[in-house]
Amino acid sequence: MSTQSGDDYPNTYGNIFSFMDFPLSKTLADDIDAVVMGIPYDLATTGRSGTRFGPNAIRQASAQLRWEQRRWPWHFTLADRLKVIDYGDIIYEDGNSQDLTAMVTEQAGAIFAANKTLLSFGGDHFVTLPLLRACSAHYGKLALIHFDAHTDDEAREDIVNHGSMFYHAPREGLIDSEKTIQVGIRTEYNYDTHPFTVLDGVQANNLSVEDIITAIKETVGEGPVYLSFDIDCLDPAYAPGTGTPVAGGISSSKALQIIRGLSDINIVAMDVVEVAPAYDRSEITALAGATLALEMLYLLGSKKT
Repeated sequence: MSTQSGDDYPNTYGNIFSFMDFPLSKTLADDIDAVVMGIPYDLATTGRSGTRFGPNAIRQASAQLRWEQRRWPWHFTLADRLKVIDYGDIIYEDGNSQDLTAMVTEQAGAIFAANKTLLSFGGDHFVTLPLLRACSAHYGKLALIHFDAHTDDEAREDIVNHGSMFYHAPREGLIDSEKTIQVGIRTEYNYDTHPFTVLDGVQANNLSVEDIITAIKETVGEGPVYLSFDIDCLDPAYAPGTGTPVAGGISSSKALQIIRGLSDINIVAMDVVEVAPAYDRSEITALAGATLALEMLYLLGSKKT
């Protein structure tokens, strides 16, 4: 437990303005390693709306985590390895998806251009598409690790839809289909033409953590990787607060173990999306999202000495 006192002590109910109490800043100083950014958007939602409140819910839930200076089971203090800022939220014209897309691409692009790792909070899953555009513009074609209940590759020419990002992404040359793996899928998709490797919900539950990690590493290879975690990959028992819950998902414990096993992968950007706090119970979905996000930062920290 922290030995801080007074105004410096990060308690669980006061001054919850940023994720993990990281400094709120838009200054991309040379010594910054990672940037947290919120994208409060849900205009592409096809089910229950409300993920625009996801970034704030994740930040609020992170107060339950910020008192731990050294998080189990990691054997280092994150602040000793990684300097992180909370960039705040993307601001866009209300109701204007084109403006949102442009703002995300522009501001995420500036973060990548400054050679920072970006961790974004949705918002619905559509936000991953402009994030991939910005990331690919800097790193080139990306491998993708995608945790979800849905493949999100619906052939929709209407691009503003949170079920069609991974239809458009390979067609735009943003991701390499042969280096993309989707984990936890348990809804219908076109098995004959689907271009990505899939570990479906049954496999994700029945395979060992080690086997899943091996499959991920074998698929994505050694190049730059984007990691996208839709919270509905988790079973609704662990994440009821989402727009399109699907029974039969993995546990939060298994998800965390998988994330921890990806330290050998060249992850250059990450997101946690689809947290919808209006449908949550006791903040368990927001807490799952915040914990996954924190593990992702520890994953980055584990690569530094």
